Amino acid sequence: MPPLESAAPSHLQRIDQALFNTVAAGAGASPRRRLNHNFHAPTDRVQRFLNAMQPGTYVRPHRHRRGTPGAGFECFLVLQGEVGLLLLDGAGRVQACERISAGGPLFGIELAEGVIHTLVALSADAVLMEIKQGPYEPATDKDFLAGFPMEGTEAAASQEQAWRALFEDRRGPGFP
Repeated sequence: MPPLESAAPSHLQRIDQALFNTVAAGAGASPRRRLNHNFHAPTDRVQRFLNAMQPGTYVRPHRHRRGTPGAGFECFLVLQGEVGLLLLDGAGRVQACERISAGGPLFGIELAEGVIHTLVALSADAVLMEIKQGPYEPATDKDFLAGFPMEGTEAAASQEQAWRALFEDRRGPGFP
């Protein structure tokens, strides 16, 4: 009997510990302290990527909006380590904090379009899977919240430290 042909795609993108190690090492060597590994092409309708983060990375508060209502969602799933998600109001005040961890109890979150947020790495070599609507257009991908420092500045480093400190000794959902 001839072998059955597989219905699986001929090209696989493996998501394994070796990939996590490579991307996390790249994040550690990056001045930004984070690095993406894209599974999508820039023109794909769905963006799928790993985001490796190291403590000290600064993610400027932002929200996502798209031309189609509801298409500005963003989904985070922590595959390794731990991150903190902060939700902010339009004035930049922290409204809620969520600890997302590969060890649970909260593994991931999907944000609706227009939710202002930022992330902090709470462990070394944190790796998230992110999914959001594409195609990726750098000029319009993020709507940054005014009043927060640019990446790479001393003020950004101080802001990141203050946000990360909110998670020290706090384990409950939705604090502050």
